[in-house]
Amino acid sequence: MTPSENAPSWPDHKPTALLVLADGTVLEGFGLGAEGHAVGEVCFNTAMTGYEEILTDPSYAGQIITFTFPHIGNVGTNEDDIETVNMAATPGARGMILRTAISDPSSYRATRHLDQWLKARGIIGLSGIDTRALTALIRSKGMPNAVIAHSRSGEFDLHGLKEEAREWPGLEGMDLVPMVTSGQRFTWDETPWVWGQGFGRQTAPEFNVVAIDYGIKRNILRLLAGVGCKVTVVPATTPAEDILAMEPDGVFLSNGPGDPAATGKYAVPVIQKVISSGTPTFGICLGHQMLGLAVGAKTMKMHQGHHGANHPVKDETTGKVEITSMNHGFAVDQATLPKGATQTHISLFDGSNCGIALDGKPVFSVQYHPEASPGPRDSHYLFQRFADLMRQKKPAA
Repeated sequence: MTPSENAPSWPDHKPTALLVLADGTVLEGFGLGAEGHAVGEVCFNTAMTGYEEILTDPSYAGQIITFTFPHIGNVGTNEDDIETVNMAATPGARGMILRTAISDPSSYRATRHLDQWLKARGIIGLSGIDTRALTALIRSKGMPNAVIAHSRSGEFDLHGLKEEAREWPGLEGMDLVPMVTSGQRFTWDETPWVWGQGFGRQTAPEFNVVAIDYGIKRNILRLLAGVGCKVTVVPATTPAEDILAMEPDGVFLSNGPGDPAATGKYAVPVIQKVISSGTPTFGICLGHQMLGLAVGAKTMKMHQGHHGANHPVKDETTGKVEITSMNHGFAVDQATLPKGATQTHISLFDGSNCGIALDGKPVFSVQYHPEASPGPRDSHYLFQRFADLMRQKKPAA
């Protein structure tokens, strides 16, 4: 028997997925989820769970998510944790990058394997990547533009993928709200999930709230309903006159994707009229950034952004520290806040702005996601704060 015949037979693990960075770097791995390719900005998310909510958060439109926690997929997926309002739509992340292959789900709430769920939603996945190295690259060089590609055959047009990654303009200056906002007005009355009961209904609302949809999440709507709101959701381009004609007790400015300065070209004039009307106003994430623009501040692109479920934020009005969920690549430049706009919250990671309130007006906003529950529910009080503002403003019956 020849030496070659004695040699062990190793399986041929041919790469079936690629991450092609704009600088030409190619990272090989194994594909999962949908086949095809998609271009976006690569960010990293430090959350250990909640991946279904993350992947369906419209704020992630235009992005490819690197999960730093290695065991993503082990609790499966279900129909309750989707954050997209339109269950048939697929706005959200363009792709996901994992360290290890997806294991079988072990949660009693699981109805589907993550791989099957990704295929059904058209999301491309890639495993087998050194996510620590990729995260270190993002921390040092910023969030790169890239193409994620999956082909079961392992055949790729590498030249074409490199060209697509190199030529994609990136999120700066990009208005992505049109691809995630609602196409028409609708009402919402579902309240938060309760153990053993599921979701409830708001049958006796105290407040009439109009929510401007820049990419709103389902749990934001649930928490608004939970503090006594009948919520009417309107598309992002709804004129201020139409909003105020509905005689709202409050106006909510939702989260969403893309560059706030680009979306602000049509959203800021609406927000300014709402503020001038004296209507209590509450903004989250993109809504926070555009409220900042509406009062004269500026926004800026962040180096690596804030994406995760372990971000400490200090409420400077109370002195308390909250552990929050975040998802943003742009931020309000606190140095540009005008007189009359007070910084209320700051990130304890980097000191960046995380909240503002307008002096003498029932208007405030936060950069993070208070509707999320990253273990604690530290930030749910903000919805009650909004309700209290509306109650104070509402004429006595």
